[in-house]
Parts: sequence; C-alpha cells; structure tokens
Amino acid sequence: MSKGNFKSGSKDDPVNSPSHYNMLSIEAIDIIEMSMTKQEFLGYLKGNVLKYVIRYKHKGYPEQDLNKAFWYLNKLKETIKEKGE
Repeated sequence: MSKGNFKSGSKDDPVNSPSHYNMLSIEAIDIIEMSMTKQEFLGYLKGNVLKYVIRYKHKGYPEQDLNKAFWYLNKLKETIKEKGE
C-alpha cells in the first residue's frame, strides 16, 4: 500500500521500512491509515513532518530525521493526490 518511498538497497531501512514496523503482513502506516478518517490521517502525516523537522538537530542522526520528514511529506502529497484534501 505505501508507495513513493525513498528506497535504499538495504533490507532494514530505518527511514522507509523499519524492520520493527513490518512484523505483520501489513505495515504499521497502513494500519494507522485504516484506523483514521482521511482528515485525521492527513493531520497525522503533517504532524510527523513537523516532528522530524523540529527535532532533526537533537537526536544525533540529522540526515535520517530529515529523510523521515521527506518520507512523511511525500506520503502526505500522495494521499492528497489519491484521495483529495
């Protein structure tokens, strides 16, 4: 279901597909989306963009956090494109 990822060649990708989010046959992001209305999910995605941009300097992995922000921003764009705002 999740598309448009910034896929790297590694199997455990901490940005696009963290192994701890793939322990079921469906990714956590897809379960989260199914549990929310469209507007709630858009807010969730926007909040995660802000979270990773705000704290990227403070966790020791700034590039990874900025990549996560881009991932959520891309997911937000895709969701709006597919389902409208």
